[in-house]
Amino acid sequence: MQTKRISSFISRTAASSMVLLAMAVGTHAQTARKPVVEEADTVALFRGVAVSADIVGLAQLAFSDYGQYEAAARLNLRDKIFPVVEIGIGKANAENVTTYTTYKTSAPYARVGADFNIMKNKHDDYRVYAGVRYALTYFKYDAYTKGLNDPVWGGSADYSMDGVKCNCHWLEGAVGVDAKICGPIRLGWSVRYRRRLMHDDGEYGNTWYVPGYGKQGSTRLGGTFNVIFEI
Repeated sequence: MQTKRISSFISRTAASSMVLLAMAVGTHAQTARKPVVEEADTVALFRGVAVSADIVGLAQLAFSDYGQYEAAARLNLRDKIFPVVEIGIGKANAENVTTYTTYKTSAPYARVGADFNIMKNKHDDYRVYAGVRYALTYFKYDAYTKGLNDPVWGGSADYSMDGVKCNCHWLEGAVGVDAKICGPIRLGWSVRYRRRLMHDDGEYGNTWYVPGYGKQGSTRLGGTFNVIFEI
């Protein structure tokens, strides 16, 4: 009789242990399968606006025969997306001392697009951007050539082109960085790659300079160095 009681006790204990073990294994499996939920970014959608001016175009105007005045306005959406509008006035007043040809133009241009902060920590004071722009300009130019040879009648004559209407549309890919310096002041630079989409060089062919785009036939690469005021 005593042996039967002991055997029954052992059986009930073993059964209870098996049930508890099964429950523990099931609970562990459910915990292991539970997905890890990342903490939501609670930063407000609108984080501010920034205005900036480009220094590179001013340096070009000061030290060469073409360049631009350029300013930009940029929105900050959660420190991740930065819609931007860039406007400027491109100017050229060049003379080729070999061919005695002059070229003059002064016209506005505009770009619109967005930058994307690719830093892992989006809310850091330092930002790294990748972005894209759509740009366009409608402009006129004046050109004057002294002593152009006449292939039909011979001899030479001066030749002028006044108010030649042109336009150009292009895309720009951009990479850049900027950093907080003090208070609302930031400094940043970008490298641009340009590709023309549509253009009209007027009735006389290839234009020497396109406002906002640069010299025709030169490298497609460009750049900016910006002083930024962000609020």
